[in-house]
Amino acid sequence: MNRQSNASSCCSRVKPKQHLIASAIASAMLMVLSGCAIPQLCCPQPGPAMPGDFNGKSDAENSAQVGIDNFFNDPVLTQLIYEGLASNQELKIRNQEVQVARNEILARRGAYLPFVSVGARGGFDRTSRYTPLGAAEDQLTYPGGGRFPDPLGNVGLTANLFWQVDIWRQLRNARDSATNRYIEAVEARDYFVTRLVAEIAENYYELAALDKRLVFLDQTIGIQEQSLEVAKAQKEAARGTELGVQRFLAEVRKNQSQRLIVKQRIIEVENRINFLAGRYPQPVQRANWDFITLDSQILHVGVPAQLLQNRRDIRAAERELAASGLDVLVARADFYPRLDITAGVGFEAFNPRYLFDPGAFIANAAGDLVAPLINKKAIRAQYQSANARQLQAAYDYQRTVINAFTEVVNRMAKVENYRQSVQIKQGQVTALEESVNVATNLFQNARAEYVDVLLSQRDLLEARTALIETKQQQLSAIVNAYQALGGGYLLTSGGTTYADIRCLPPEMLPMMLPIGEETPVPVPADESLPVPPGDDALMPAPLDPATAPAPVAPPTPATPSVDMSLLPPATGPVMPTSFNQQRQPLIRLQTPPETTNPPQAFENSLRAPG
Repeated sequence: MNRQSNASSCCSRVKPKQHLIASAIASAMLMVLSGCAIPQLCCPQPGPAMPGDFNGKSDAENSAQVGIDNFFNDPVLTQLIYEGLASNQELKIRNQEVQVARNEILARRGAYLPFVSVGARGGFDRTSRYTPLGAAEDQLTYPGGGRFPDPLGNVGLTANLFWQVDIWRQLRNARDSATNRYIEAVEARDYFVTRLVAEIAENYYELAALDKRLVFLDQTIGIQEQSLEVAKAQKEAARGTELGVQRFLAEVRKNQSQRLIVKQRIIEVENRINFLAGRYPQPVQRANWDFITLDSQILHVGVPAQLLQNRRDIRAAERELAASGLDVLVARADFYPRLDITAGVGFEAFNPRYLFDPGAFIANAAGDLVAPLINKKAIRAQYQSANARQLQAAYDYQRTVINAFTEVVNRMAKVENYRQSVQIKQGQVTALEESVNVATNLFQNARAEYVDVLLSQRDLLEARTALIETKQQQLSAIVNAYQALGGGYLLTSGGTTYADIRCLPPEMLPMMLPIGEETPVPVPADESLPVPPGDDALMPAPLDPATAPAPVAPPTPATPSVDMSLLPPATGPVMPTSFNQQRQPLIRLQTPPETTNPPQAFENSLRAPG
């Protein structure tokens, strides 16, 4: 008997060790089997190497480092841009997208930490006495000596813990991926800021060009009406025919019609600027066309590598590439075992008065090690999809870099070619002005036919219109080249950006960013970017772009101040009570008179003042 008891005690000591060894072997086999047959990743094809210059052009300076106040050198335009940055609804939507991405970081950050919850429960249960459980309960007594009531109550107060142990960094990689996408959302919003600045400036210069076209149309209509009176006088003196009168009258009517079309275009461009500024239609103040000096601005392209730092769309694509690589690691972790730990403590009793008795204390703890073994097609598909999205991000990054380089080359070439075209067209306009002067004098002295006058006046108007449009395209190319280099993000050359002012009320922007001054503004607390681990490996090496400002353009003549008073952002613009300050229809059918103005001197009506 003693030998049997000794043998049984030895077996009892050996069994736990055997169970431990068996559990370790089973866990190892589980890990090996679950990690088998992981699909191979596809690698992207390398993109072309970035050239060292822009088709032979490079500078030590870079115009992207020049603030919009110094670059445009136009107080009216700069205040319109500030108003757009304060009230543009699309920009406000982008800000909320940044907040959504920021909240995603908080959600991912809490996923790899233990979850602790507390709860209370209560209920009752009645079992049949003709069942083993009911018959057994009928014979039981609680520690106080009494029998359990029927039905049996159950009251509990517990604290529970759940923790998914992040063995393979799956949850932390998901957090880092969310961090990269948050920074991507910030960069995408900042890229929209540069596009908003460029679009407001483009429409502003188009508005000034349309004003100049209207001036030239008015001058041409005046000249043609003068010629019409001369043709009528020659007809009455039997020195001309009705044909000349009707041809001049038709030309006057054509230009009067064109004038209305230009006025309609002015209304549309004004309202486009108002829309970008986040307000209802209203008159837009602008500088005179003859005082715009943006074409004298010298653009410095720097070197192509600076695009990686200055272009916000490239930086956003870079963050998406880093996030997609982390998503692959997150999907790969699904092939490996997952360890979950659950635990709980609390009190449980059939009657609330025994709830906090020491004998009512309960506790539990458990660990689950689970791994996929059979039918892993869904996990394999998610892993391969993550790899495909990573390849998409890699090719999108390459495309974004090539597109940015191409934009700079195209727009810099457009600036130069349109500059030369403007010079040639100015000579053409000068020659046509002289031809109109000569033809008009000859016609008034009956030494030239009316056709010569008509053709010369028509050619002059077309040449002037082409000159204005070409110069407008030149200004648009300068604005777009500035944006293509990464310009428009810096509000001042001192380093103030949209991130520094986005939390300020709109009415404070003119005070915080006066023209010609650089007021430092503290960065809002919620705009700080959380940097994920290994950030140095994700970002390109910082460059040292030159910060010297471009040559200062001639001073802009004084213009009327722009009212920058706005309502708080939460309320939005107030809808007007009438359309264009009147309740009558805006469009009326009118019959133009035969003549509008008396004949006037040709020299004063044709040549622009100054």
